[in-house]
This record gives sequence, C-alpha cells and structure tokens, in this order.
Amino acid sequence: MKEKKKKSKFARYSMGDKTFLISGYVLLGLFVLAIIVPMIYIVIASFMDPITLQNKGITFDLEKWTLTAYERVISNGQIWVGFKNAVVYSCVFTFLSVFITMLCAYPMSLDNFKGKNFFNTIFIITMFFGGGLIPTYLLISKLGLLDTMWAVVLPGAFSVWNMIIARTYYKGIPAELREAAEVDGANEIIYFFKILLPVCTPVIAVLCLWQFVAMWNSYFDAMIYINSASKQPLQLVLRSILIQNQPDPGMIADMQSTAQRAQLAELLKYATIIISSLPLIVMYPFFQKYFDKGIMVGSIKG
Repeated sequence: MKEKKKKSKFARYSMGDKTFLISGYVLLGLFVLAIIVPMIYIVIASFMDPITLQNKGITFDLEKWTLTAYERVISNGQIWVGFKNAVVYSCVFTFLSVFITMLCAYPMSLDNFKGKNFFNTIFIITMFFGGGLIPTYLLISKLGLLDTMWAVVLPGAFSVWNMIIARTYYKGIPAELREAAEVDGANEIIYFFKILLPVCTPVIAVLCLWQFVAMWNSYFDAMIYINSASKQPLQLVLRSILIQNQPDPGMIADMQSTAQRAQLAELLKYATIIISSLPLIVMYPFFQKYFDKGIMVGSIKG
C-alpha cells in the first residue's frame, strides 16, 4: 500500500487560522507594494527627461533618459560640503547619543540603585513635556552654541525611549555575569566597558542605526541654529537647491523660462531623494544582522 501523503503545515490549520494567515499575507504584500512601487518610480523618474516625465510620465525608453538632474545637483560644490557636514554631524551625534544612553541605562537597570524611581519619573516627564522652540533657542544662544555643530548635536543627544530599551536589555543579561566579574576583581568601570558593552552589541547596533538615520534626515534644527553655509548639512543644502529652482511668484513675463524651471525643479526632487538616501541604503545591510535580535531582546522584559 502506498503511504499516505503527509499534509503540509498549512493544511493542518483550521479554517479560521487559514483565513487569518491569508489576510495577513495579503495585507503584508500590499504594504510591501506601497513601499516598492514609489521607490521604483522615484529611481526611474530621476533619470528621465523633465519634459517627457511631465507630458507622458514614466517610460522605459532609454533614449528619453538623462543625467541632467544628477549633473545639476552634483556639480554644486555646496553639495559636497553639506555631505561632509552631514557625515560628521551624524557620526558625532550617534556616538554621543548611544554612549550617554548606555551609560544612563546601566544604573537605571540596577535594583539596588537609590533614587531610581525619582530619576525614572523625571525621565518620563521629559518624554511628554518640552521647553518649546523659543526657550530652547534662547538657551542655545546663551550657551554660545549658535552657528556651531553642537547646537545641532547636543539638544537631542539623549533619548528617554532609547534609554528604556537599553535598560530593558540590561535586565535580560544574567546576574551571574556581574557576580563572576566581581569574583575576578573587576570594578564597575571595568565591568561596564570590558564585559557588559561587548555583550550589548545587538542593542548598540540598533540604537546607532536609529540615531544615525534620525540625524541624517534632520534639517529643522540646522535651519534654526546654523547660519554659515560652510556648516550646513546635506539635507539643508538639498532643500536650498530645490527652493532656488522653484519658479518665482508672479514670474509670468517669460513663460518658457518659468516652465523650464518648474520642470527642472520637479526632476531635482527625485534626484535629491536618491542622493540623500543612498548612504542609508548602503549602511543598512551591515546593521541588519543585529537589528532583529536587538529589537526582540529589548522588548521581552519590562
């Protein structure tokens, strides 16, 4: 007799489970399409001739493609200055933010830390209430930080949410590790830097990715606090390029010039999105192996 064919795992599910799984897969597929389709559109549109793009839309005819937008953006010397500033700001901000967060989260994870509840209350309050833009600007001005890198880096260097995630990760580390370190004669500083931090590589990688992306995409603080063109980050430079190529209000004397500037401005939007996103796309694969582990382990215990 022929052996009965084993049922697949999906076939063994009940009708309710099958419906739930299929609905989940459909929604996930739609979500992926909602992300991928605009990305493909932006990439293709950034290479197209602005007139063709405006009149006919997307086309795969390579004869209608052009590098005008990229040439216009890259040829601007300020782009490279902004790129360098963005890298410096993002790296410095990431290092300071993650270091301060991990350092602060460690005592908050200890059960015998006196004043833990008081500091925890203070931290939670800052998550819901802030000083506002004008008081913050006045504080930055009084400290003499206007038009410096520190005006962009320091105000948001500490994140309470990231501290909570790091604290939760610390709590998941076995207490025997600290006891073994004490037996070997390690004090708190040696234990923290040489034993604890290497164990926390997944959550450190996740926090680094979050903070780097946050600073890389930020332009509002730089727009408020930075006045010198030589200190502007990439996002602010790209914003300036788009504004400069927008048609001026009331510019109706030369309709052809107005139309050309409008078409070029539309094309530059797509090119600037690609240029500003490229470093993050290159960086993400190096952090991906830590991302899932860092998120899941930091969310198990509360």
